[in-house]
Amino acid sequence: MAAKDEPIIIKKYANRRLYNTGTSTYVTLEDLAEMVKKGEDFTVQDAKTGDDITHPVLTQIIFELENKDGQNMLPIPFLRQLIAFYGDQMQMIVPSFLEQSMIAFSKEQERFREQMKGALGKSPLDMMKMATPIKALEEQTRRNMEMFQNAMRLFTPFPPAGSNGASAAPAEPARKETPEKPDDLQELKEQIAAMQRKLDTMS
Repeated sequence: MAAKDEPIIIKKYANRRLYNTGTSTYVTLEDLAEMVKKGEDFTVQDAKTGDDITHPVLTQIIFELENKDGQNMLPIPFLRQLIAFYGDQMQMIVPSFLEQSMIAFSKEQERFREQMKGALGKSPLDMMKMATPIKALEEQTRRNMEMFQNAMRLFTPFPPAGSNGASAAPAEPARKETPEKPDDLQELKEQIAAMQRKLDTMS
C-alpha cells in the first residue's frame, strides 16, 4: 500500500482491467474519475512493463465523459483549435497556458458556487453579485492570453514576408507615449523558460 504522501498505484492489465493497489480491488474508469474529483492522487502503470500510462488513461476518462448525454464540456471550436496546435511551434506553450487557466478557474470556483447558491431565487441586485467571480475569471483569462501572445511574438520576431515595415511603424507621438522597456524581452524570455520547466516536469 502506498504511503499517504505518495500517489496510489493503479495497475492496468492486458485484459484492460484496472487494479487499485491501495485498496486491493479492481476499479473502473468511473471509479478513477471519482478519485480525481475527490482529489486523490494516483498513477496508472502498465502491469507488464511498469510504464506510466496515466496520461492516456486520463484522456480516455475524458473521452468517456464527453460521450455521455448532456456532459459535453469541450466545445467543437475549442477541439478544432486544440488539434490545430499539434505539430505547431506553439505546441510547447499550450499545455502551460491551459494549466494556468484551469488553476485560476479552480481558485474561483468555490466562491462562484457560493454566490450562485445565494443569488438563486433572490432579487436582481443579488444576482448581480454573481458577476464578481466571472469578471475575475475573465481578467485572469485576459492576462493568460497576453502572456501567450507575448510568447508567440518571441517565436515570430520578424514581420511576415511582404509586409511593409515602414508603414507598420508607429507614429512618433505613439513611441513617446509607450517607450520600449529594455527589460521586457528578458521578462518574456524568463516566462518562456518557466513554462518550459513546467513542461519538462510534466513529461
